[in-house]
Formats: sequence, C-alpha cells, structure tokens
Amino acid sequence: MKRNRPKYMQIIDAAVVVIAEKGYHQAQVSKIAKQAGVADGTIYLYFRNKEDILISLFQEKMGNFIELIEGKIAGKTTAVEKLLMLVESHLEWVAGDSHLAIVTQLELRQSNKDLRLKINDVLKGYLKLIDKIVVEGIERDEFRKNLDVRLARQMIFGTIDETVTTWVMSDAKYDLLSLAGPLHQMLVNGCGYQTAGN
Repeated sequence: MKRNRPKYMQIIDAAVVVIAEKGYHQAQVSKIAKQAGVADGTIYLYFRNKEDILISLFQEKMGNFIELIEGKIAGKTTAVEKLLMLVESHLEWVAGDSHLAIVTQLELRQSNKDLRLKINDVLKGYLKLIDKIVVEGIERDEFRKNLDVRLARQMIFGTIDETVTTWVMSDAKYDLLSLAGPLHQMLVNGCGYQTAGN
C-alpha cells in the first residue's frame, strides 16, 4: 500500500499547507514537492495528479478523524453524550490545524462536480456515525420517536459544518471550542431531546 511508504504522509501534510496557503488551483505539484522536501517526480510515485492528492488528503484526514471520534464515543453511554463528544471533537479537530481547516472548509468546496462527488464519498463514514448516534437516541427514548434520521443527520452535519466555515471565514477571530456547548444544545433540542420530566 502506498500509504505505508515513508514519503506518503509527508506529501499529504505538505499538500495541506500549500493548498491552504496558495489555494487549490494555484497549488502546483512542484510547490507541494518543495514543501514536502522531495523531488517533483517523487509525487507521481504516490499520486496520479493534484486531484488525487486532494482526495487522498481528505481520505487520510477524515479517516483518522472518524477513528478518533469512534474511540472517544465508545466510553459514552447515552446518545446525547455521544453527540456532544462528536461536536467537541469536530471543533477541536478543525481548531487544532488552521491549514486543514482552510482546506476542508474552503478549498474542497471550490472543486469541480466530479471531485465533489469523490469527496462526498469520503464523508459517508462520518455521516454513518451521525446516523448511528441518532438511531441510538431514538431507540433509547432520548430523541423523539418520529424523528427523520436523514433529516436529523443533515441538520447535525450542516450546522457543525456551517459553524466551522463561518469561523474559518472570520480568520479564526474567536474561540471555536466555546461554541460546542450551545451548538450541542441546539442540536439535541432539534432532535426532540426528552428529559426525565417529559
């Protein structure tokens, strides 16, 4: 597997920096190679082209992120707690890497339709994780029984995503993590959170 070869992640990490700083369309393969400290030709041992670098970058970063969240929510017993952990983890992940935040929130969106479809394919694992939490919430009577799972997933992902995009667009001028609690509260209310008294 190419991802196990030594320079693969080196190139991926370099691509994040170059794409964030130059923009996807201006991020030449030669600039990525220079940032990674490899010869231009070395890039093509691992990737077909710049589009392949972008897709691979997202697969790697999103794959690691999903594993991280799955590990964190494994110890939580309620769907409401799991959703809070997902929100907090998402905001921490983005706030912890400004270059990655710019790439995922801005540069991935400017790509052509075919590229966006491939990116959406990578997102499926994350969306399934949200579905799992929502279904569990319904089964445990934490969320209302008639909750539309697909609509709830769109609300949860869309709200988190838009919150992060707004933060990136503001040049990270405020504390993103401080929004985790209020954001979580809005989402569980939207799912019809049932308290013991209800």
